Amino acid sequence: MIFDCDGVLVDSEKIAVKIDVRVLADLGWPLTEDEVVRRFVGRSFADMTAAIEEHLGRPLPAGWDTPYTALYREALDRELTPVDGVVEALDAITLPTCVASSTSHSGLRHRLGRTGLYDRFAGRIFSAADVARGKPAPDLFLHAARSLGVAPERCVVVEDSRYGVAAARAAGMRSYGYYGGLTPAAWLEGPGTTVFDDMRKLPGLLLA
Repeated sequence: MIFDCDGVLVDSEKIAVKIDVRVLADLGWPLTEDEVVRRFVGRSFADMTAAIEEHLGRPLPAGWDTPYTALYREALDRELTPVDGVVEALDAITLPTCVASSTSHSGLRHRLGRTGLYDRFAGRIFSAADVARGKPAPDLFLHAARSLGVAPERCVVVEDSRYGVAAARAAGMRSYGYYGGLTPAAWLEGPGTTVFDDMRKLPGLLLA
């Protein structure tokens, strides 16, 4: 069982999107929070950087994000919590689990550590930095399955982004699309995906 991190395990997206709006405006690409959610939630940092460069028509300098790193970390340290109901869900789920996220390994250690979830997944945490292509490509989920010795068709994915459920479908994995955060249910619906709005329902859905 493969969990995304941001928006599925930790309630970070509401925090990060507000800062994303500020960062993008500073770079010269003013977007609303809804536009940021539509374009970037679920994508890797590398993909976001490439999209910004394409829009601006110029490459960003190395380390362009360094001045903003402290903004994200301070906000997460101040406000980050587990997604509502996810601790209860994890306590009730007996399937083997792992994390596969677009966030960097250092970001995953920080976010899962701050919320007390790191030890639940230690040694079974995968990042888009591990593969050539991030979501919506299937590479990350296939890498996680291969690393744990599980056939893709035997995996299920819990996601909250349109890019995440697309990656699960491309990997041949069933998915559960959580719309209790920023992503509308309609963005998650599609073949092989069950949508739900309360993490406490997840253990029962897995048995259905």
